[in-house]
Amino acid sequence: MHQLHFFPSRTMAFYVGRLFLIRSFSILFALVLILQTLDLLGESGKILAVAGNSDSDVWRYVGMRLPQIIETFLPFSVLLGTILTLITLNQNSEVVAMKASGMSAHQVLAPLFLAALLVAGISFAFNERIVTRSTATLSAWQKVEYKRVPADNGVRSNIWVRDGDDLINAETVETGGPSIILRGVTIYERTGGVLSSMLKADSARSVAGGWEMSGATRFLRRSGTVEPLGTIIAAKNVRPDQFTLAQVDGDELPFLQLRAAIADLEAAGRPVNALKGVLWHKISGPLSAILMPLLGAVAAFGLARSGKLFIRAIFGMALGFAYFVADNFALAMGDLGAYSPFLAAWGPFILFALIGETILIRTEE
Repeated sequence: MHQLHFFPSRTMAFYVGRLFLIRSFSILFALVLILQTLDLLGESGKILAVAGNSDSDVWRYVGMRLPQIIETFLPFSVLLGTILTLITLNQNSEVVAMKASGMSAHQVLAPLFLAALLVAGISFAFNERIVTRSTATLSAWQKVEYKRVPADNGVRSNIWVRDGDDLINAETVETGGPSIILRGVTIYERTGGVLSSMLKADSARSVAGGWEMSGATRFLRRSGTVEPLGTIIAAKNVRPDQFTLAQVDGDELPFLQLRAAIADLEAAGRPVNALKGVLWHKISGPLSAILMPLLGAVAAFGLARSGKLFIRAIFGMALGFAYFVADNFALAMGDLGAYSPFLAAWGPFILFALIGETILIRTEE
């Protein structure tokens, strides 16, 4: 009868889930405390070396850096918490008692999966509401080497936009005035992917029906001649907002905002595969907590007195850390364009879910 219920005992489920959560968050607290201290030893000198900075700026740094450390090491804490919980249950023969009552290995692990799902939800909400904001603020502060962050002057430089088969480059884009002004504009006019001519202008501004270009000239590739055009209207299908899209950092934007930014960048003809990988990873990353009970399950089963409990725990840790290595490798390959965005974000998750399930079934079921 027990085999027909995923949670045969509510009392057992609460007991195992509580052990798992307490150990995971205790390990997370210890890791964050140690790592934040070590990080602060290296950065506090740089912060205080800036004239005008004080101890309050050091604590400001801690407030912005702490969420990043929590985000990075929460999956590690869940892995170690899983293994520690399962080792404790094994040493106290509680796993033996559960299996003797007719529970399967999946039923023994079920409370851990449920608790890990809760951790994944908390992690996703924490990343969306806190980590993205602190990352954006800290990144801007570190770019000026912990000095006062200057106000945005509304000027963007070296902006590229695609218009069908043509490529448009603006040396600077001024957004601070009533209208967007482009300086040093070059339109690479292509036919079938082959450059046919280059349209250059000193400046351009958005008008009804396109962009009014001043001091325009056209270089014809075949004849090698330059044709003066004066003031013309060009790039009729290019929207002003395509030039105002700043460099997007996926780690600094919540899921919905990043998805909207990706859509805008795609409309502007910019490459977005790396950002799509980051977008998918905003879901697969927190969900990696659910994998940890499966990868660490090898420490739960088998007789503790056999003397191999420590070896099984090391094997479980090795599986977990191998997943993190594969996850980072896949994201790097996605950034390089070697992997598709979906494969970069979900490939390691699916692969190690299958590996963990295979090991569990072959050894215990």
